Amino acid sequence: MRIGELSERTGTSRRLLRYYEEQGLIIASRGANGYRDYDSATVDRVIQVRGLLDAGLPTRIIKQILPCLDKPRAIYFPDATPEMIATLEEERDRMARRAECLLRNRDAISGYLDAVREYNRV
Repeated sequence: MRIGELSERTGTSRRLLRYYEEQGLIIASRGANGYRDYDSATVDRVIQVRGLLDAGLPTRIIKQILPCLDKPRAIYFPDATPEMIATLEEERDRMARRAECLLRNRDAISGYLDAVREYNRV
């Protein structure tokens, strides 16, 4: 698919997609006309990248952990500094706290919906 379609399917601007490619986060082949061509798996990759960026991870770390999201896994270690490991641990813990909060909120909404439905049956 061309960059315009990838942009539409992911809700990501063409400019950001080009940046992701520059950073090595996504890969495009080039047609004879020089246009970028992305395979369908790139949609999921862009969504993963956006989620990791939204979680606060910098692109240099995202580039290193992306292989962990694929199978088979080809994990890249050369730049795994103590600082990077500490950053990842902090981000993982922050995500866990966020996930716990989301689960509590989901459960509260479910409880509210159950009560509203029960009230409306009476």
